[in-house]
Amino acid sequence: MRARDTNHPDAATLALSALAWVLSDSHRADRLLALTGLDAGELRERATDPALLAAVLAFLGSHEPDLTACADALDVAPQALASAQRELEA
Repeated sequence: MRARDTNHPDAATLALSALAWVLSDSHRADRLLALTGLDAGELRERATDPALLAAVLAFLGSHEPDLTACADALDVAPQALASAQRELEA
């Protein structure tokens, strides 16, 4: 069994890692900002807000290639990102 199948950080930590991954690519970061209507300052201020973190995971979930690439980069299953989104939305 691979680590990605058994090692799941808490939802907020996973979402923050996903946010960092999104922001590591300027085109992807620009798309996130455009779709959410946030600016960079607001994003920094709200980076630990569960609603914002859930929105980041929803952003990834809406584009499967990004979801898969992010999951691979974070060494988790894509389902872990979806589960974290649901947890943060609760």
